[in-house]
Amino acid sequence: MTTSFGTTTINIAAVDDPNPNSKLQIQRFNGLKSTSNLLLLSRRLNVNRSLSPSNPSSIVRAVATPAKPAAVEPKRSKVEIFKEQSNFIRYPLNEEILNDAPNINEAATQLIKFHGSYMQYNRDERGSRSYSFMLRTKNPGGEVPNRLYLVMDDLADQFGIGTLRLTTRQTFQLHGVVKADLKTVMSTIINNMGSTLGACGDLNRNVLAPAAPFAKKDYVFAKQTADNIAALLTPQSGFYYDVWVEGEKFMTAEPPEVVKARNDNSHGTNFPDSPEPIYGTQFLPRKFKIAVTVPTDNSVDLLTNDIGVVVVSDADGEPQGFNIYVGGGMGRTHRMETTFPRLAEPLGYVPKEDILYAVKAIVVTQRENGRRDDRRYSRLKYLLSSWGIEKFRSVTEQYYGKKFEPCHELHEWEFKSYLGWHEQVSLWKEFITCASLTISSGDGHLFCGLHVDNGRVKGIMKKTLREVIEKYNLNVRLTPNQNIILCNIRQAWKRPITTVLAQGGLLQPRFVDPLNLTAMACPAFPLCPLAITEAERGIPDILKRVRAIFEKVGLKYNESVVIRVTGCPNGCARPYMAELGLVGDGPNSYQIWLGGTPNQTSLARTFKDKVKVQDLEKVLDPLFFHWKRRRQSRESFGDFTNRMGFEKLGELVEKWEGIPESSSCYNLKLFADKGTYEAVDALAKIQHKNAHQLAIEIVRNYVASQQNGKSMD
Repeated sequence: MTTSFGTTTINIAAVDDPNPNSKLQIQRFNGLKSTSNLLLLSRRLNVNRSLSPSNPSSIVRAVATPAKPAAVEPKRSKVEIFKEQSNFIRYPLNEEILNDAPNINEAATQLIKFHGSYMQYNRDERGSRSYSFMLRTKNPGGEVPNRLYLVMDDLADQFGIGTLRLTTRQTFQLHGVVKADLKTVMSTIINNMGSTLGACGDLNRNVLAPAAPFAKKDYVFAKQTADNIAALLTPQSGFYYDVWVEGEKFMTAEPPEVVKARNDNSHGTNFPDSPEPIYGTQFLPRKFKIAVTVPTDNSVDLLTNDIGVVVVSDADGEPQGFNIYVGGGMGRTHRMETTFPRLAEPLGYVPKEDILYAVKAIVVTQRENGRRDDRRYSRLKYLLSSWGIEKFRSVTEQYYGKKFEPCHELHEWEFKSYLGWHEQVSLWKEFITCASLTISSGDGHLFCGLHVDNGRVKGIMKKTLREVIEKYNLNVRLTPNQNIILCNIRQAWKRPITTVLAQGGLLQPRFVDPLNLTAMACPAFPLCPLAITEAERGIPDILKRVRAIFEKVGLKYNESVVIRVTGCPNGCARPYMAELGLVGDGPNSYQIWLGGTPNQTSLARTFKDKVKVQDLEKVLDPLFFHWKRRRQSRESFGDFTNRMGFEKLGELVEKWEGIPESSSCYNLKLFADKGTYEAVDALAKIQHKNAHQLAIEIVRNYVASQQNGKSMD
């Protein structure tokens, strides 16, 4: 096989392009490219026949979306040019972080994302900007070793704003790091079993997997697969280590199947002899998200990812292969109907030994065909929407080298939070249970899932978590719902750990308002530059107001809806899957989305625009009132809104004149003296309730216990 040095120009004709005048981005790649691969690409994509492998001065360019042959070079976004000129994501970041300025220039601002960081400034301040940096770790499946957790906890106090944030992609975010401390913080993370490489930027982000540390075969296999996919798609050129630790690589040994899959170029997926065999110099058109899970477990919001991977096992529980889903994504832009959230759809089934090759083929299909001229349309979901699943499958199969089998039938999905205490279950114990034997076995270890409001670990909660994790030498896992799981807990530790956690405000789920258990919000103000209105700082009050509406219309305390709030339409807290999504669309204003379902399998739709935060009750009062009175047996709020239809719901809101007097629920005076009220109110605040809510709950529980006691006599 001969190899041509230099570059070659490839012009791609659009296939079934509805816009004959559209001009889409052509990427540029440097380095070596095998002649055989260029010719293969030429045959597949109907390239310009002027391609000449013998021309050493020509330019090799990989293609984004198909474009009509043009006399001038098609437009490319500015970020594509920054990537091309960066020497594999090094320059000018490597120089910018060394100067005395508190910020970095535009090109470095884009490049530092690949290193796992965003530059931010405090939007609450007026006048000059106070720049700082947010760092995001990369933790496949949310796994965090004990040592790394303690280091992140220390860094938050020493170099951040004193808090850690658990993200919706099972990672940490560390806010408030100034530029002068960046190298110290980055090198500390790297030297303590951590990484931020690829946590942001135009490449594969953190790979999700169920956070529950079950020892069941399918859960273990899902976590292993997530680790392998993360390793497969990790950048290889060393730019991260060159910038932060002077080129010293801290990379663990990779499984041989990962190395083999990455290096395989039998179907023209790679850039031969390139430092980045999969990514090239341009990497991907935009961020790329992958989740792995097991049947029924939708703790990962599977259908919101570019690729969703589901373990398929045989009747004995032995993993055999994977269903693959493609094309999910949340981001959109207000008042641009051409941008939209989208659910992933079935691509096909592959045997377990082929999963890395199949994932790589999908990534390469997006790399070669995703748009690079306009970043608003660069995600895989737009390629799927434009091509359709059949064409996408056909092109991907060329890079995969095989046909995808039809997806296997699966049971219905469930959202699983894994809060509270659970047995981790050993493989031997699982076998015994399946065999219906009574032999006592299992390793006896437990895990404890803890709810963290909006993922913000701070104050006494942060101190308490540190105390428990350090004292008992616990590893942890972060969940896609911004919560934390303490792993490998001995039975004897359960009681003392429960006591200490409760004293720190980390309560068992039965003591947390059900609305809070499933709610999520993005950070938004004050640090996110894209925020239009409040999210994390605004959601506590919103949830209290929703709880008050529930009480007002007669909904029980244990009833709930999935509420998610974001400060802009980018959808970082996945509001478009919520039963009630609030998406910032102006100062103190939200767009209201309805129709998601508790198991996260239905896409919500826009119900109202520009609802001021102070006017939420005008919309939510009638919605929850009519849900209470018109719902079918066990019908969720999301299913109710879909069944009723938005036109009918709109009429109910427009004609709303308040709750009928006859429908008012009892509101008896509970407190005879101020001291009792203040004591109950203090306890209620720990549980994010008001005094009346907690008192009602205590009375109900007491009455129920007395009734149960009498019925047993």
